[in-house]
Amino acid sequence: MISYEFPINERIRTLLRLEDLYVRTEEFASREQPTDHHMALLGIFEIMEVASRADLKSDLLQELERQRQTLLALRNNPHISEDALDRVLLDIESTHARLLNMTGKLGQYLRENEWLMAIKQRSSIPGGVCEFDLPSYHYWRTQAAERRKNDLARWLNPLMPIKQGLDIVLKLLRDSAKSSHFVAKSGSFQQMSGGKTVQLLKVSLNNDLPAIPELSANRYAINIRFVVPSTSGERAKVIDSDVSFTLAYCNL
Repeated sequence: MISYEFPINERIRTLLRLEDLYVRTEEFASREQPTDHHMALLGIFEIMEVASRADLKSDLLQELERQRQTLLALRNNPHISEDALDRVLLDIESTHARLLNMTGKLGQYLRENEWLMAIKQRSSIPGGVCEFDLPSYHYWRTQAAERRKNDLARWLNPLMPIKQGLDIVLKLLRDSAKSSHFVAKSGSFQQMSGGKTVQLLKVSLNNDLPAIPELSANRYAINIRFVVPSTSGERAKVIDSDVSFTLAYCNL
């Protein structure tokens, strides 16, 4: 199966973008080559930009507290594992505390580093970080991989409470999924929402089907069309056969 997630509001869209950036940045930072570490540094810059656009810290704190209160109400429920509940509550409380300890504007310590900001500014120019543009950056990239890894960890670690918070929120969101099976006749599907609030929709189908879902949704209706994948630049064509798929509704 292959799954596609579609956020329905801007807050969930931001969390998914950040999740992707953190995964990519940590992957490049764990490698050894200078080019990988350059990509990791660009990832840190992107995380800083995305995370600072909205009042993300406040949103995460509010959502974590709301989820904590909801989970506390499940205590002594015979259908709930107390040990599992305690683990989730501990994760929420410790992450909430780490977020509270973050002071000032997100990534401000990076903005105060003139050397990093020079790299960030030049990296927005195609080919702008050549050795003749930034000799000191070229020098850093020639240092031992372990030193570069330590530097990357030092720059990324203060942003990790954001990742820990969004990981919890997105896991709870995904775990709330209520799935139904449908068939899109001639590649098209529509369902009335009836004003029901949904924060994330997940479309799953067999990965051997040559079909990609395109989704639009509001509080009144969900529309999905399955198009034929193409890398030639041609206009997307709706598949002309029926497509069997699973639609999951996620809401905190």
